[in-house]
Amino acid sequence: MLSSNPQQLDPPGPMAPIESATSQSARVNMAEHSEQLGEPAPGPWRQALTKLWRDRSAMMAALLLFAIIVASLLAPVYAERIAGVDPFNSSLEAEVILDGQSVPVLAPSTEGLGIGVVPIGPTWRLNAYFLGADEQGRDVMARLLYGGRATLFIGSLSTAITLILAAILGICAGFFGGWIDQLLSRVLDILWAFPIYLLAICLSIVLLTAHIEIGPLTIDSGSLLIPIGIIGIIYVPYVARPIRGQVLALRRSEFVMAAIGLGVPPLRILIRDILPNVVTTLIVFVPLMMALNIATETALSFLSLGVQPPGASWGTIIRDGQSLLYSRPWVSTAPGLVIIVTIVALNILGDGVRDAFDPRAKLRP
Repeated sequence: MLSSNPQQLDPPGPMAPIESATSQSARVNMAEHSEQLGEPAPGPWRQALTKLWRDRSAMMAALLLFAIIVASLLAPVYAERIAGVDPFNSSLEAEVILDGQSVPVLAPSTEGLGIGVVPIGPTWRLNAYFLGADEQGRDVMARLLYGGRATLFIGSLSTAITLILAAILGICAGFFGGWIDQLLSRVLDILWAFPIYLLAICLSIVLLTAHIEIGPLTIDSGSLLIPIGIIGIIYVPYVARPIRGQVLALRRSEFVMAAIGLGVPPLRILIRDILPNVVTTLIVFVPLMMALNIATETALSFLSLGVQPPGASWGTIIRDGQSLLYSRPWVSTAPGLVIIVTIVALNILGDGVRDAFDPRAKLRP
């Protein structure tokens, strides 16, 4: 058995086969109403999606996330056609026209000994350094949009890796038991023993200095596959353990025991009886894990262990603006605000998904 840990996430409950009295009463009333109208009663998936659709907070959060994703995908359009800048190359001698006057993007510093340069501040014009420039004369707004592409891409793929690996390990450990459960549990315990960020930093330092070759596949040190793989692996125990516990409970349920007694092949039981009950739990985990993965990617990139230059992510932009906090605070403030909005929206959406797909969520203390 896996040992308990205070860092364990509070696992969301599945759409359990055994429903509460309130859920049963609501389902019966809906079925009777549908029968009176001559329509078939809606299934559990349709009921869950309908409940999620009626959750205004979750829908507002989903709409906000959709806007952020669309804006990030349109980063090349903004950089090339609207701002006319290259967000990845330095522009030390670039100039911009403001109110009919040519203004240098990087002006000589007038503070102290006059050493160094001061980048242009926000102009609040979409076609001319809307959020200003960084110390290398790069458009912050363009880099913010491109950084969103990288951060959301890493967060999405690492979440998929986490859920797929956790589902495989948790289902195998919970269903087959015996030495398979013991082996997989010990592997998860080893990963669980390391602090999340310490493990991620150690893996990043090792992999970023290595040239990885897996058969015909070659992964360079600056590839996004490295942070995707690292973040996807370190959170596997946090999802696999709740999945394993759920499968253990399903393994002892009457319908699974009856299928085993009738000689149904294990693979068929896993596909038809176990997996449908686990899928809803995985769906609930999607927005929650994506929020965690985005925060982790931001931290690694801020420490120069995630997205590598000249690439951009929200974490690298915050790092680039660290020395400009007093003179040009928007370089760091803008990506910080976007990160906060994105993570809060994902958590609100996650609450809505949990309430919709878990009929017993509000009955548990």
